[in-house]
Amino acid sequence: MSPTDNNLSNTASSLAKNKLLMECYRHMQSNDLVLPTIPDVAFKIRRAINDDKSSVSSIARFVQIDPAITANLIQIANSPLYRGRKKIESCPEALTRLGLKTAQDIITAFAMKSIFNAKSPVIRQKMAELWTHSSYIASVSAVLAHKIPGFDPDRAMLAGLIHDIGIVPILTYADNYPDIIANPRDLVETVKQLRADIGVQIIRLWDFPDDFEDVVINAENWFRNDSKPSSYADIVMISQMHSFIGKVDIKKIPKINDLPAYKKLASHLDANDSINILDAAKDEIEHIRQMLA
Repeated sequence: MSPTDNNLSNTASSLAKNKLLMECYRHMQSNDLVLPTIPDVAFKIRRAINDDKSSVSSIARFVQIDPAITANLIQIANSPLYRGRKKIESCPEALTRLGLKTAQDIITAFAMKSIFNAKSPVIRQKMAELWTHSSYIASVSAVLAHKIPGFDPDRAMLAGLIHDIGIVPILTYADNYPDIIANPRDLVETVKQLRADIGVQIIRLWDFPDDFEDVVINAENWFRNDSKPSSYADIVMISQMHSFIGKVDIKKIPKINDLPAYKKLASHLDANDSINILDAAKDEIEHIRQMLA
């Protein structure tokens, strides 16, 4: 039984009152909830990169079909995360500098914005807000991963983007059946109950790594304390704490120093460093966020 199942078994009255929660849960359990598919351009590029017969030049031809992704790939190859002595000016050069596996995650991240869309103005706005939040967490995660040994910035960026991916099918369902939302609290409750389980279904559908399931499940599990090494879920969690600064009542969120995830990550930093390194990287964070936008 998943954590969501345990929660729902204790909230039968909520199910009865919240039709959105009831319908999304029923479709999720039946495996017929409409899940987003990985963007076509990202799928084709991932397939090409994983083909042993492909070369950098042949993969570059796939990438260059999308001028925006090509431009962003070159931009990030020249960013402080990957900058070398020579300025990169072409797609093949960017792929060579970044490496194909890194480029695969970056391209997937840039292509994902197309998933966050809807028909009705209300749900379209909520999708836009979700993308804004996710892309900011992705940007902070990438910069934080760059500062801490053992993590890949590109993988951290993608982890930040997908940490709330389970919300997308809920918004899509609400977009198709707007009459079932009795009040905004129904949507909030549905997201709280189902985002993790639906997110795991999407991660498996997309054949993403197992540690991304951990991100979806534990990115907001503030006081998770285990003996496992620090993970991308910890990176995303601390990135979320950073995003709350100035936006959330400090009394309503845990102190960052109390989080086991913070203590794990802090152990990788030099004695003179702390998570405050993010404050010194605001321009870098904003640069990545603007590219994702």
